[in-house]
Amino acid sequence: MSFLKISNLRKSYGALEILKDINLEIEEGGFLVLVGPSGCGKSTLLNTIAGLEPITSGDISIDGRSVAGLHPSKRDIAMVFQSYALYPNMTVAGNIAFGMEIRGVPKDERDKAIKQVADMLQIGHLLDRKPGQLSGGQRQRVAMGRALVRDPKLFLFDEPLSNLDAKLRVDMRTEIKRLHQRMKTTIVYVTHDQIEAMTLASKIAVLKDGVLQQFGSPAEIYNNPANIFVADFMGSPAMNLLNGKIEQNGAGLAVSLARPQAEPLLLSVPDAPGGLGAYRGRDVIFGIRPEALTDPDGADRNARTIAEGECLIEVVEPAGADTFAVTNLGGKEIVARLRADVRIAAGQMARLAFNLDKAVFFDPASQLRIA
Repeated sequence: MSFLKISNLRKSYGALEILKDINLEIEEGGFLVLVGPSGCGKSTLLNTIAGLEPITSGDISIDGRSVAGLHPSKRDIAMVFQSYALYPNMTVAGNIAFGMEIRGVPKDERDKAIKQVADMLQIGHLLDRKPGQLSGGQRQRVAMGRALVRDPKLFLFDEPLSNLDAKLRVDMRTEIKRLHQRMKTTIVYVTHDQIEAMTLASKIAVLKDGVLQQFGSPAEIYNNPANIFVADFMGSPAMNLLNGKIEQNGAGLAVSLARPQAEPLLLSVPDAPGGLGAYRGRDVIFGIRPEALTDPDGADRNARTIAEGECLIEVVEPAGADTFAVTNLGGKEIVARLRADVRIAAGQMARLAFNLDKAVFFDPASQLRIA
């Protein structure tokens, strides 16, 4: 049974529709990440779950009970904000205990709860300090501690790491993951950072312009994107999306990719998706991630189908553990992820290996994946 279920949810401000028929569900103990570009509606969706925004139509249920129209204080949720929202005149201990104090929790229980979350978040030595004396990461831990002492049914995180620097974001991401594994609580987490989404989530919901583009596990979203938007948005570097043409190749199919000043590159696709046969002689968008396009010696030895082709290397970018190479295929600049020690130079032809097990195809008109 779903612990959090969102059914046919719509949210409008007058004639402006912000959320358009959203359907999502997550099991108890799951980690749902809402991801998408700025203005896609993810924070609005989180606010409707919290009760901070009324819904226009549809339903939201938590633990089998509809909470649509229910006051936020009656939903048994705790929220961690991007701005931390700490009381500057209170100590860390006071901030953590404030909600319990308002609810009349006895002092000895409050002290016990403060010690437990302080130990868990490693902020025991900060309990007597004021928020102004803390770093961004420490303030974020205090905000999380204040939510944790509530012991709610559902935790909501609204871009909690966006104010932190890059290294601290990575560290705090690990802390949140560790916390979730230890407490097994149900979390809904909003971010525009697709790396955060991939590393934290048990399920990801990708939104764009108030429409749910795809909902699934991180592996499903990454390996089988439902459309070109999801393919391009999820992954760093992004998926290569090339213009190609499907041709008959003996008994099977192949994709033809234009090369500058050379014959088109023809890649055989023996395990083509079933719907690809209808595209013989037609244009498609061919998608392949940079790590599936590499030097032949670095290709995945477990792959069923590896195709190779000569490509003109335009730019070489050493990146420590990897070397990225830029070439031009299908009228687009594309990125290959090569081994760090590969011998390759800009301006030269190089043989690249395409792992076609990882390739996906999209309809240029509908932008949907061809299944």
